[in-house]
Amino acid sequence: MQIKTSLRLVAAFAAIAAVSACATDPYGTGAGLSPDAQRALIGAGAGAVAAKALDERVATGAMLGAAAGALCDDVGVCQQR
Repeated sequence: MQIKTSLRLVAAFAAIAAVSACATDPYGTGAGLSPDAQRALIGAGAGAVAAKALDERVATGAMLGAAAGALCDDVGVCQQR
């Protein structure tokens, strides 16, 4: 039951992020997600998939993946844009 709830929560965040990336400001320019938020979202998805594959807690994997994704440019692992 907890895994289904966690997966639904991750899917809801992914859907919200996908829709919010299409948002524009009053001037018609894109008001999408910041690079840190994009990396956090990708990290959350990767962490959830890895946790599920290893039969661990999906929510914990998603949280750790999101933290790693958001902070990867700060520690020099990924390219900062």
